[in-house]
Amino acid sequence: MRIFVDGHEAVTIEEFIELALGTPPQLWLGVEGETSEERAARLAAARDILAEDPQMVDRISHVAARAIEEHAPSLFNILPFPAAAGGPRDRRAVA
Repeated sequence: MRIFVDGHEAVTIEEFIELALGTPPQLWLGVEGETSEERAARLAAARDILAEDPQMVDRISHVAARAIEEHAPSLFNILPFPAAAGGPRDRRAVA
């Protein structure tokens, strides 16, 4: 299956994320082994982008929430909890 975001084909998941967010994920997540100077520059660039586009946080949160919702079972190895034998229990406290 071919995936397009805003007219551009995303060949890898990394390309899809970058096209969906409009920025490379490394800008927000950092990269292993970055120096403190590189981290400071990356965070300054991120602040500048957010200052120019304050709605970006909402869009990113929406994309992340949808991805988690759609892929939660496989991400977190979630299995349905079996119903208790004997049916539902009465949960009222007894004095």
